[in-house]
Amino acid sequence: MKTEDYKVIDLFCGCGGLSLGFQNAGYHIASAFDWWDVALNIYKKNFNHPAVKRDLSDTDDLTDLEAVHPDIIIGGPPCQDYSTAGHMNENGGRAALTVSFAKIVEHIRPKYFLMENVAVIEKSKTLKVVNKIFKDAGYGLTQLVLDASKCGVPQKRMRFITFGVLGGKDGDAEEIFKRGQSEKPMTMRDYFGDSLGFKHYFRVPTNYSRRGIYSIDEPAMTIRGVDRPVPKGYKGHPADSAPLTPDIRTLTYQERSWVQTFPKDFIWEGTKTNLNQIIGNAVPVKLAEYIANCIKKYIEENEGS
Repeated sequence: MKTEDYKVIDLFCGCGGLSLGFQNAGYHIASAFDWWDVALNIYKKNFNHPAVKRDLSDTDDLTDLEAVHPDIIIGGPPCQDYSTAGHMNENGGRAALTVSFAKIVEHIRPKYFLMENVAVIEKSKTLKVVNKIFKDAGYGLTQLVLDASKCGVPQKRMRFITFGVLGGKDGDAEEIFKRGQSEKPMTMRDYFGDSLGFKHYFRVPTNYSRRGIYSIDEPAMTIRGVDRPVPKGYKGHPADSAPLTPDIRTLTYQERSWVQTFPKDFIWEGTKTNLNQIIGNAVPVKLAEYIANCIKKYIEENEGS
């Protein structure tokens, strides 16, 4: 069975970074699900398969998801309750959606699943809960942190992934996920060349004890869900890549989407605030593609092509 014959559904699909990466790797995305209309509207403009508005916290009746008969379930449940850019409060409500993802997998029991989240979920109580759900459902789990800048993305973005194989062994795919990574992080210049038209740009630091000016000769810092202009009170930092001058600016939402490795013809619609959040929440397309190709290798090596 070839990977294009596997039916994939994407839960918490957002604007479609994970879907697009898997689609680029040759998988058949059968359907996608999310609750946020703004993100779904963007998704529908860029994909031909169904994108359905659904409350994924409701796991009592999963008839609609079962009807698709997915072979693979993928998804990145909202991460703000774990994220260092958020409040890191597991009681904030969003962490429960990670449990919902696990319950859906437990009920439908696809052959494989892929769950993506922020790296700090490793230290969470929620991960222990969902791992027990996965294990009790019969899945072997490969779990590791991937640095997106070593997986084809010009961005220092650490992401925790869980790859589950029904009836598989724990850690069975770890070597495959590790073997394809580059030795050196990808810089902005590696990815864009000189096409951006600037050499330095500003990213608002979480506090002024940190730098704010970066060079395209290094990976971008994690693209967040907010975007602010250069603050008037910024005095510079010893680690800045250049002095602050009038021509140094923050990235536009379009440029931020490119750093997230969305293609330039990807259609974006919505307010600037919503677009920044949607783009910041997305799984980088090239990271998703890297993960999808690793899963493809696992399937080929364990089932034959």
